[in-house]
Amino acid sequence: KYANSGGVRLGGLVCNERKTDKEYELAESLAGKLGSRLIHFVPRDNIVQHAELRRMTVVEYAPDSKQAGEYRTLANKVHNNAGNGTIPTPITMDELEDLLMEHGIMPTIDETIVGKKAVEA
Repeated sequence: KYANSGGVRLGGLVCNERKTDKEYELAESLAGKLGSRLIHFVPRDNIVQHAELRRMTVVEYAPDSKQAGEYRTLANKVHNNAGNGTIPTPITMDELEDLLMEHGIMPTIDETIVGKKAVEA
């Protein structure tokens, strides 16, 4: 509604890996549906928790680690993407659910149970 008047644009999506099935493919599909792109997929690494326990960033804690390199790559991609934003294409909850089902993240919806409480379903 206000996208054309505000001047704010979506530069792209960043996906923080959670180690779930097909999450990279899902993130790319979602970005495409929104008319955007996946800027970077940040792999999950326990070094993040080790740094957090010390109240440090990964770049401070382990500057030569692979994860620190991922963050540097992400920073460069975001910086180099300046001015390339788009107004995202809105999607409905049904479209989002279809995307999740398409990638096998969510089972096919049984329409007969929609809106029913646990004891009714």
